[in-house]
Amino acid sequence: MSNIKAWKLISLFCLFAVLMGCQSKEEQLQQTIQESIKKADTELSELGAALENGSVRNAVLLREYGELLKKQQPQLTKVVDVLTLDATRQGALYSGLTQRLKDIKGTYLIPPYEDTLHSIDLLREATKPTLFSDALTDPINMLADMSKGSLARVGAISQQAEGAGVGNQMVGNPNYGNWQTNSSGISFWQWYGMYRILGDVFDRVEYGSWSKRRKYSYYNDYGRSRYSSPKQIKTQSALETRTRQTYQRQGKQFTSPYASKKTGATGLSRSSYTPPKTSSYSRSSSYSNSSGSVRNSSSRTSRGVSRGK
Repeated sequence: MSNIKAWKLISLFCLFAVLMGCQSKEEQLQQTIQESIKKADTELSELGAALENGSVRNAVLLREYGELLKKQQPQLTKVVDVLTLDATRQGALYSGLTQRLKDIKGTYLIPPYEDTLHSIDLLREATKPTLFSDALTDPINMLADMSKGSLARVGAISQQAEGAGVGNQMVGNPNYGNWQTNSSGISFWQWYGMYRILGDVFDRVEYGSWSKRRKYSYYNDYGRSRYSSPKQIKTQSALETRTRQTYQRQGKQFTSPYASKKTGATGLSRSSYTPPKTSSYSRSSSYSNSSGSVRNSSSRTSRGVSRGK
């Protein structure tokens, strides 16, 4: 009897091994994607908890800057409250990651699976508290510029506002707005949702001139690949191509906003200077030429919250 049981167990094991061996690459990819989605879900929730318990360093700094600026310039309270939402789950940056994960869950069974897996990998990197802390330097620096020099910039090339276009660190970031093209073919930046109030504070931005004279921002110089969905990257590329063609027809020179990465940023994490990971299954995609990065949330700017005049 014991021999019969042993043979049955061996037969079952062999059958299981054969079935596993018959699993197609497509099925393997789907399984890997499902596992990655579960991990992304967990990591996104952990990031939300880190924001709530104050362990994301720049989220804490963003709130501090907000409180200081509201005391200095009470008339900016509504604008400040909108910008400081990024220190919470309700902010556009965190909400953008949540929406991307939701979109992936709804389409992950649609090929190409390699691109889906690569998108999840980028999303998971973006949920790292160290990287998210770096991404918050853009709203922090908008508050710093609005303070007229009383608050220090963080992770920026210059500690001073960079001339024309003050407060435009978040322009070009699809988490906060998009480019709208008028009947004349000219594209302007349009803040959307609760960020429309920023249009009352900052000058209107035209794509062509912004592209040529763009100032440093974390999103545009380091975080674009990780904090954009594939669809958003595709939209940016299409606008760039369309504008370039329009300029050529008019005999004007067009400069891509991403032609060169602004350098000299300080106080960012080491991973913000590291190219995004490439999935073992990933292939060439629209992300391959995008910039991206990450950082240790414990790093601090060499200056304090207040810089004085």
